[in-house]
Amino acid sequence: MYQALKEFGKIPKSHFILHVVDNLTFRQAIEQQLNKGEAANKFSRAIAFGNNQDFLYGEKVEQEIAEGCRRLIKNAIICWNYLYFSQKIADEEAPERQHELLTAIRNGSVVSWRHVNLHGEYDFSDERLRDSVGLRPPSSLTVRLNSPPDGSL
Repeated sequence: MYQALKEFGKIPKSHFILHVVDNLTFRQAIEQQLNKGEAANKFSRAIAFGNNQDFLYGEKVEQEIAEGCRRLIKNAIICWNYLYFSQKIADEEAPERQHELLTAIRNGSVVSWRHVNLHGEYDFSDERLRDSVGLRPPSSLTVRLNSPPDGSL
């Protein structure tokens, strides 16, 4: 019975291999998803550039804090990318150009960090801490920010 089930399990695998060999579009879609995964791995390595991406902390709590900081940095960069792309799409008046941008984002990835200076010195003082790109908060966020403190509208 085991041998029969083992041989029967080869049928879906063979079907998948034949589908991959036969279908160019399917192969390209697989390659595109693999590239996105590799880009995410490169992003993680770029964030953890120090000490050859090794933890130097012996305690589990310290390791969890370091990993949480890395995750926070990655999420902040991805969030900024989403806000930037949303702003670009909202500012575009031509519907065909909006569609082109949406298609490019859909086929690409927001996991991009080349515009971020990961090895730089950061100044978070009030005079330096302003939006140099001109991002506006989303309209739903604007409503919440401008609502009365008691929550009534």
